[in-house]
Amino acid sequence: MKEKIIVRFPPSPTGSLHIGNIRTLLFNYLFARSNDGEVVMRFEDTDRERSNSTHEAIALEALSELGLDFDKGPFRQSERTHMYVDALQRMIKKDIAYVAEESEEDAGKHVIRFRNPNKKITFNDLVRGEITIDTTDFGDFVIARSETNPIYHLTVVVDDLEMGITHVIRGEDHITSTPRQILLVEALGGSIPTYAHLPLIIGNDKKKLGKRHGAITYQEFRDLGYIPAGIINYLALLGWNPGDDREFFTKNELVKEFSLERVNNSPASFSYEKLDSVNKHHLLQLPSEEYKEYVHTFLAVHPEGAKISGHPHFDGIIENILRERVHKFSEIITMLHDGEFNWIINQPIIKKEDIIWKETSAKTIEKHLKYAYKTLENASKWTPESIRENLWHYAEEQGKGEVLWPFRFSLTGQKQSPDPFTVASVLGKEEVLDRLQNGIQLLQ
Repeated sequence: MKEKIIVRFPPSPTGSLHIGNIRTLLFNYLFARSNDGEVVMRFEDTDRERSNSTHEAIALEALSELGLDFDKGPFRQSERTHMYVDALQRMIKKDIAYVAEESEEDAGKHVIRFRNPNKKITFNDLVRGEITIDTTDFGDFVIARSETNPIYHLTVVVDDLEMGITHVIRGEDHITSTPRQILLVEALGGSIPTYAHLPLIIGNDKKKLGKRHGAITYQEFRDLGYIPAGIINYLALLGWNPGDDREFFTKNELVKEFSLERVNNSPASFSYEKLDSVNKHHLLQLPSEEYKEYVHTFLAVHPEGAKISGHPHFDGIIENILRERVHKFSEIITMLHDGEFNWIINQPIIKKEDIIWKETSAKTIEKHLKYAYKTLENASKWTPESIRENLWHYAEEQGKGEVLWPFRFSLTGQKQSPDPFTVASVLGKEEVLDRLQNGIQLLQ
């Protein structure tokens, strides 16, 4: 009978989830789900000073939003101390572990050390192949600060054995921990799990991804306006590839495609440009109403967002102007607040000479604007198509540049912008007439 695969999510609740931790959790999730396995959630909270329930709640919220569900848990190591104490007592009784002074400098302080058999440990890493490490250099390493205060190496082994973990998938920075933990598994008479050590994620300076590179936690990426589908898709590509040129995947597609055999062993380089591209793809896949809901939810928690989302024609602005341009929702604030689309929120300050098309006289331009004003004032419908229909024949007769350049510039104050009919439709009839009147007065 095929062994049931069981993996674990073991974050430490000492802060927000780093994007590297989430990538590791994602690979565990994809491996388990693609093999009909189980995911166990546990908080490794033996660092009592830094661990707290707030960080737990933040981690669980992130996993929920990302859709990384688990089958058992969450368990907490702080609630399982009796199991670690029992393991310690059994090891001390068998002389596999012993009480010792912490160090010569700390005379009188005692710890529990594991009696190292000083042998070579060989294990087959599913990412890196066969690895052999001589444990002699480790000496008799510490596994508890006292008989009631175990530390990481022991707690993680006891938990993995008790929870039936078959595969330990984690970052490559844990490779040197693996031989110690294998020694402890053997000492406790358990089955050694299969290991897979994932490549580190590095920044553009080739160093481990950190705060100096920008956003690094899930909450920070969410606050920038990335959506779960985009984050999941991009993180899956950090160290894994599908074997071809595809780069856009839903979570369900990743489950079908994922295998540890296609995980690289070289560092994965984090690119915000690539993340933007992947996120934009998933934004464009959203149904219109869901997209608008995302935008309104995002803007609601940003100080600059209220004025923007309160615009009477904001939904039209989203659909007709912003959606094709936005990679992440924070760009909406930048574009509308003080960027290329500031004219949507604030009436532009324009100069007379900029309204005039080439060598055309100011009087002629004024005539064209007055025609546009009068025609649109009487318009019964207000869509890009109807506005175009009202002005297009006149523009063809008089010259498209002569008519449409001053019309668009009066509305936007920009030499480059979307087409004037779309611009007019999202500003609304009243605002368009007001801006045209300003342009006419400027020419007079």
